[in-house]
Amino acid sequence: MHSLRHTITFIALTAACLLFFIIDMGIGSVNIPIRHIIGAVTGGYCPEQTIQILFGIRLTKAIVAILAGAALSVSGLQMQTLFRNPLAGPYVLGVSSGASLGVALFVLGAPVIGASFWFMQLGITGAAWIGSALILAAVTIAGQRIKDIMVILILGIMFSSGISAVVQALQYISQEDALKTFVVWTMGSLSDVTSKQLVILSASVAAGLILSVFTIKPLNLLLLGEE
Repeated sequence: MHSLRHTITFIALTAACLLFFIIDMGIGSVNIPIRHIIGAVTGGYCPEQTIQILFGIRLTKAIVAILAGAALSVSGLQMQTLFRNPLAGPYVLGVSSGASLGVALFVLGAPVIGASFWFMQLGITGAAWIGSALILAAVTIAGQRIKDIMVILILGIMFSSGISAVVQALQYISQEDALKTFVVWTMGSLSDVTSKQLVILSASVAAGLILSVFTIKPLNLLLLGEE
């Protein structure tokens, strides 16, 4: 009975995902009829300009949105399972705040201190990755010493609060253009995603999802207790 329910739920969610994918492909500054989208995919009638919009612009962004959603949902589930707490997540553990700090230092702090050329070439993505990785490493090191899940969560909240204060200070002393760039980044956007970035993201997400499959049993065992 449970297996049938899970199968029906999976099919329903897959159908909903496909439906929203098609709607996302059709909605934008230029609305595209569904019949043209189906025609572009199946080789039927579709204006040449519409094909360029679909496959040159919107398809990449739609795929990135799906991959990002898959990565976030799986990583969130793993964090909640590892810490055996539904509140565990990138915000609670300070990972998101670490990414914000990295981007804030890059976008807001670099122009103020006159950062060198190699630092500017790091890019917003690299700065976010380094910031989140450093905070995650700090939480991991603390976890090796403390051995208490609740204390680690509290430590992550402390990291997050302290980093938020630093980011707010950087916002106060930053220039107007830099502040606008940072605020737009915090909102999240797929407008600048390219096909080359999609290749890197696809490989990274695929590797993470494959590894997550092999960690299903250890994480399920962890739910029974660390002992």
